[in-house]
Amino acid sequence: MSSELGQLIFTGISGTSLTSEEQSFIEKENIGGVILFSENFESPAQLAELVNSIQVLRKEYPLYIAVDQEGGRVWRFKEHFTQIPSMYELSSLNSPKILFHVAKIIAEELTACGVNLNLAPVCDVWTNPNNKVIGDRAFGTNADDVEKYCSAVIRGLQTNGVLACAKHFPGHGSTTKDSHFDLPIVKTPIDQLRAVDFAPFNKAVKSRVEFVMMAHLVVDAIDEELPCSLSEKAHKILRDELRFNKVIISDDMEMHAITKHFGAGEAAVKAILAGTNIIEYRSMEGAKEALEGLKEAHKTKRLKNEVLNQRLAQIMESKKTNLGEYNPVYIPEISKKVGVAANKSFMDEILEKLAQVNGQTA
Repeated sequence: MSSELGQLIFTGISGTSLTSEEQSFIEKENIGGVILFSENFESPAQLAELVNSIQVLRKEYPLYIAVDQEGGRVWRFKEHFTQIPSMYELSSLNSPKILFHVAKIIAEELTACGVNLNLAPVCDVWTNPNNKVIGDRAFGTNADDVEKYCSAVIRGLQTNGVLACAKHFPGHGSTTKDSHFDLPIVKTPIDQLRAVDFAPFNKAVKSRVEFVMMAHLVVDAIDEELPCSLSEKAHKILRDELRFNKVIISDDMEMHAITKHFGAGEAAVKAILAGTNIIEYRSMEGAKEALEGLKEAHKTKRLKNEVLNQRLAQIMESKKTNLGEYNPVYIPEISKKVGVAANKSFMDEILEKLAQVNGQTA
């Protein structure tokens, strides 16, 4: 069982190719996935080579290769990729069809490089205009718009070979604090949370989203003590009320909302016990520390086999269904799929439409 604990972890890596230490960690510990950032990207060909070198290390099923490729300011792979405006801008065109097509472009370009999981869309409702951390990453300021467009993006990604992740449950839209730096506290009553914040996640679940990401927020109406990412009560709402039976992933466990308040090993154990399947780390050092914490908790029987089997079963089911066999990316083919002229001209049309809409509303 301890040889499978690595499946519960996403690790970051330091550069544009694997170091021997990273290679050894991923392979020996049977790590479940790798999350990539802009520092891991130089070009589509380099990205594909990196992904191929990671997937060679797999034991059974391929690893999840994840990125935050949302559009707008959260866009990790810039050069050569078709540039996409923020979701808030795109939703001003009032067309789920356009959002579906944009997601299809994102998915095709990611798939061409071997990336199989996009940590998007943002399903938060931007209810607080002073909320800069979410802001234009959201589709809108009301639940109806967010439901409509998040569903289009999920379908656009997942019907074109990339798994989607609805984030940040139970809703980060009303906060002013940024969980990268501090632990936000939400005081919204539960009825309002159900009517507004939960609604897009409910829609995402019905749209068969494969992943839901838990937020590092204390929501008083759910759990006054623990952030939702470590709270069994928050996970229970997602599983029982929203009937989500697929993969729950944490937000980055190296954010200050967690590290300022909990030890690395302790936070990792708490998240898995609460109901999370996968804990995410932007550095290998963080991932190593978490894994040690999980091993220790397993040894002392704080993390029981029954709980681990349940968490792992959902991951394995997802990998078996969606990833199956890994075919290495054939590098010469990439240029036919990434940043192609047809996608660029489609986006030029969209930008023209946005200019018209903004001209009318200015």
